[in-house]
Amino acid sequence: MGRRAKNPRKKIFRKIFRKKHRPESNVNLPVRTKDVILVLDFGSQYTQLIARRIRENKVFSRIVPYNISMQEIIDINPKGLILSGGPMSVYDKGAPLPHKDIFKINKPILGICYGMQAITHMMGGSVEKSKAREFGRAELFIDSNKDLFFNLPTNLTCWMSHGDGIKKMPNGFIKIAHTLNAPVAAIANRHKKIFGVQFHPEVVHTQRGSQILLNFLFQLCGCLPRWTMDKFVNSGIKQIKETVGNKKVVLGLSGGVDSSVAAMLIHKAIGKNLHCIFVDNGLLRKNEVVNVQKTFKGHFNMNLHTIDAQSKFLQRLKGISDPEQKRKIIGDEFVKVFQDAARKIKGVDFLGQGTLYPDVIESISAHGGPSAVIKTHHNVGGLPKTMKLKLVEPLRDLFKDEVRTIGKYLGLAENILKRQPFPGPGLAIRVIGEVTQERLEILKEADERVLEEIKKAGFYNDIWQSFAVLLPIKTVGVMGDQRTYENVIAIRCVTSVDGMTADWVNLPHELLGKISNRIINEVPGVNRVVYDVSSKPPATIEWE
Repeated sequence: MGRRAKNPRKKIFRKIFRKKHRPESNVNLPVRTKDVILVLDFGSQYTQLIARRIRENKVFSRIVPYNISMQEIIDINPKGLILSGGPMSVYDKGAPLPHKDIFKINKPILGICYGMQAITHMMGGSVEKSKAREFGRAELFIDSNKDLFFNLPTNLTCWMSHGDGIKKMPNGFIKIAHTLNAPVAAIANRHKKIFGVQFHPEVVHTQRGSQILLNFLFQLCGCLPRWTMDKFVNSGIKQIKETVGNKKVVLGLSGGVDSSVAAMLIHKAIGKNLHCIFVDNGLLRKNEVVNVQKTFKGHFNMNLHTIDAQSKFLQRLKGISDPEQKRKIIGDEFVKVFQDAARKIKGVDFLGQGTLYPDVIESISAHGGPSAVIKTHHNVGGLPKTMKLKLVEPLRDLFKDEVRTIGKYLGLAENILKRQPFPGPGLAIRVIGEVTQERLEILKEADERVLEEIKKAGFYNDIWQSFAVLLPIKTVGVMGDQRTYENVIAIRCVTSVDGMTADWVNLPHELLGKISNRIINEVPGVNRVVYDVSSKPPATIEWE
């Protein structure tokens, strides 16, 4: 499966500080809230989903490594613990297990799938390979409608994904649900408030799954629904003020959602002491620079330093066709340009970044940290010693949808909040082959017409990404009774939830025809337009 294009604008110092972690320099601005649910991660593909479901019920959740120390748990003082699923068996060599004392701290615990098996194994029960594995939908029969299953019907559809099952329950536990293939599908020790379910209540395929989690949060853990974005904003602004004081913060602004909302929040806290650096590498969409300046310098009156580095980037990209080389060159040059600009601002003590919670989670291994490593993010590792700055990451505990909610609360325009993802290397990976000024101009004009027509037709907010690609070939055409030999533009429109998988959008033929006619008639140098009907996988969203 292909990965999304790496973003050198967001990952400013990826290359030079990957192994220079300095925890004392990081100011992570942790969320202050009385009710916290810890999700111990055993490597499940659904771990982030558990945390999101909890937050949807207005309770703050934090994903932590399965082997978090008891002292850390005591310091956090959570209202409850959830043990996630995972790909291993409790009897596998090196199988992850939590600290044995978590069962002695008098906190409600819910084990999900592997989490329930870990509870069973560690508390004296036994787990074995199931005679009949369960993957997908199964009918759940509830044997006890109290506490965890309060206000639920006696049977419902649940989502299973397991090959092991409970052979013997630990002492003090009772069975509270079963399926036809799993005699023990849920267990409870009501005295100790320890529960386990073999199925996944966090996925939408489980009927009333949210109600099960809600019962755990409110009935068993005693949480209150007070995790709201307005309270987060007020708390975040207060923490930034306390942390930064009258010092200066420099932030790399890309115009995307994450850096824009981070800039808004920090600006609310310290005003003109925030200095945003916007690097114009020449690889942005048409009018992008003007729009960013108009929004942040004009409307919000921020200190915005726009660095015109187009010639530097194009010079270094001259003669380069390999997409990976393009990415490395763009990332390396961005670091240099940003650092040069940052050094010219006197009295800067902090670096602001739009790090999100998935960035943090994806950068740490499941066995020793949450979830399998998906990608390394520069902004969770530390800072280069040459910068000598402390990090301010006000969005570090948030998911993308929460960031958009905050942006809306702060008055950020819809066209920024709902804008489609844009690759970090910019148009360089949509100009297939060598990147030149002439080829960039052709692509910018074509891309603008694609977006204009998609928006006019009302499809923009329903499409994950819609864009034009300039192909490295020319074809014969006829214009005005004369032969032409000009460029080909490909149009790519896909739907997706997270960018990991995607499908092409079946746009109306009339709309495709209109886009094609506009590009061929209005963009000099193009005589053919094609539409990409590939899904991901096997293709990727971007062509390079």
